[in-house]
Amino acid sequence: MQIGACKIYLRLPENDTLKGKRSVKNSMAGRIKSRFNVAVAEVDDNDHWRQLTLGVVCVSNDARHANEVLSSVVELVSLGHWDAELLDYEIEVFPALS
Repeated sequence: MQIGACKIYLRLPENDTLKGKRSVKNSMAGRIKSRFNVAVAEVDDNDHWRQLTLGVVCVSNDARHANEVLSSVVELVSLGHWDAELLDYEIEVFPALS
């Protein structure tokens, strides 16, 4: 079993409130969860209006598949129709504990 983890750093240039940030986050997380069957959470920059850091995690039998799923998530976020700009991302795949 392999665990894939991805951290996605986004900028929200048009956002002026935490409520607006939450709306973008919830929309993005809902679309990602339903499309890829992964877990999504805001993991950093909780009090910054114009920064959003998402953590995405998946579990798979194959490390390559986990990497492909997370890469597809990043592609969806970068091409999505949200008022968000992808700044950077990190993907890591770990073997699960035996």
